[in-house]
Amino acid sequence: MKRKLLGIMLFALACGSFAWAQSATEFKGHDGLVNAVAFSSDGKTLATASFDGTVKLWDFATGKEIQVLKGSAGQVYGVAFNNDGSTVATAGSDKIIRFWNPKDGKLVKELKGHTDIVSSVAFSKDGKLLASGSADKSVKLWDGKDGKEVKTLGSHKESVYNVAFSHDGTLLASCGNDGVIKIWNVKDGKEVKSMMVEMPKLEVKVEPKKEEKKDEKKEVKVAKKKDMGKKDEPKELRDTFTVVAFGPDDKQVISGGNDKILRYWSLGNGKETKKFPPTPDYIFGLAISKDNKEIATAGYGGSIRVYDIASGKEIFSQQNKGLITYCIAFTPDGKAVVTGHEKQGKGWAKVTPINKK
Repeated sequence: MKRKLLGIMLFALACGSFAWAQSATEFKGHDGLVNAVAFSSDGKTLATASFDGTVKLWDFATGKEIQVLKGSAGQVYGVAFNNDGSTVATAGSDKIIRFWNPKDGKLVKELKGHTDIVSSVAFSKDGKLLASGSADKSVKLWDGKDGKEVKTLGSHKESVYNVAFSHDGTLLASCGNDGVIKIWNVKDGKEVKSMMVEMPKLEVKVEPKKEEKKDEKKEVKVAKKKDMGKKDEPKELRDTFTVVAFGPDDKQVISGGNDKILRYWSLGNGKETKKFPPTPDYIFGLAISKDNKEIATAGYGGSIRVYDIASGKEIFSQQNKGLITYCIAFTPDGKAVVTGHEKQGKGWAKVTPINKK
């Protein structure tokens, strides 16, 4: 009887070990922060982009490292798979976008055109186009197959941090350091909407006029002549938008940024329609679940939040104190999120199950 029980226990332990091995919870191996994560369309491969200049491809089920994409001369900021998983696009501080073959890890093509850091790349749903946003303030479209530049859509006043296609591929959203969200028509390249947080009106104090003496009048006239053509206007300081995504029906845009607030925007009138309570820290990551029912945010200080899109209700929250978090993505089954981190110069990706409230 004792032997039988021992056998059952050993079998259970073996099964437990096997299950653990098939459900990796951490993907370690980078010598720099993990700034972006992305899944292949079939959900089998996870890509992690790092400031160590590499992108690693992992078997998501086992946690095994499949390929290391080397060749970027600097930090890698963005990574994206095309629609059929045959191409991985990467971009970073060396101003170059690269197409890679994920099967053998070989470089296929280099896309040159930006003049500063390329901070974000995104494929359209059909894989025909790749969009990029850069610190050179521009937003560009590239052919998703041959890598040729299709057009420069336009620019922001400051660095562009994130780009995202609508589900039907007809629109592109971009956001950046200027605190503006721009919506572009992909076909004609024209700007459709420009959205920003409304700033409070500044109160202008009017001081009562003083009686001028004869000798003072001359001084005033001279001063006015010197300042002619100059205008002292207060500069509006808007918080940076770091991430943007289209809502499920492509009728709204969702944004996050340095003001720590998740916002919904109407594409109809370009106005903010919903504002969530502030998260504990800057929102650096934003993701929509595959079924378009949930949205997740990652905060720089380690906060993870998941919301139901329809109701706006928070369904999961977790605070990882002391763990810098840069990005987030839903797992293919939608039951967990993958986040990118840094601690003491090392970078890795971590899986967090969504235990709904």
